[in-house]
Amino acid sequence: MLLLALPASAVAQSSGPAASAPSAAVPVYDYEVVRTFPHDPTAFTQGLVVRDGVLIESTGRNPSSVRRVRLEDGVVLQKHELASEYFSEGLTEIDGRLVTLTWNNGVGFVWNAADLSPVSRFAYAGEGWGLTHDGSRLILSDGSPNLRFLDPATFAETGRITVTLNGRPVRQLNELEWIDGEVWANVWQTDFIVRIDPASGHVVGIIDLRDLLPAGVVKDPRDDVLNGIAWDAASRRLFVTGKNWPSLFEIRLTGPR
Repeated sequence: MLLLALPASAVAQSSGPAASAPSAAVPVYDYEVVRTFPHDPTAFTQGLVVRDGVLIESTGRNPSSVRRVRLEDGVVLQKHELASEYFSEGLTEIDGRLVTLTWNNGVGFVWNAADLSPVSRFAYAGEGWGLTHDGSRLILSDGSPNLRFLDPATFAETGRITVTLNGRPVRQLNELEWIDGEVWANVWQTDFIVRIDPASGHVVGIIDLRDLLPAGVVKDPRDDVLNGIAWDAASRRLFVTGKNWPSLFEIRLTGPR
């Protein structure tokens, strides 16, 4: 067990009761690579899920896209590009539908998960970063320390929590995945994933993925960062990648330290 501080840019420096809460050791997990797969190095990965052995990925920048990708060789099987005014963000699948966010348009899209055909769109307040669900609620991150819960039918906000590490709010929560009753979140511009208790918002574990991708592989280390978590619950396989990374990794956690 070890207390690992996230970078100062991600952990808010605050005062008051939250900041003065007593420290507790948060377990830190390392990893081992099970297998490496090719990944499109032009894909600015925003959201990632596994469905029936196929990856579904949302990509940002222009043109943004939602795509189905063959896991074994990284081949894009199908792709739907968004209109140029939309910068796509997080993605999740619920009840045979794909739901994707946009960064600052306040618009989300619903797609048929089988063929990526558009179904509908919806509005929400603020920015959209990451998206997952717990089976009954959509869970949205917006770059702040807050996670918002949305009704998957109406997309109305039904609640929110503040994510904290040892009492301090954690910002820059990005891509999300629901794994065994926890929300796992990439912390943007870091090599860490935080494991969040969805009831309290407390960070209950940190995954240290430093050195997963060798230095010098990506063109811009400030933007082409770790982002993308996909959990295959049926086979209990965990996949991670990053923005414009040439590889996608199946990993297994080790530890805690």
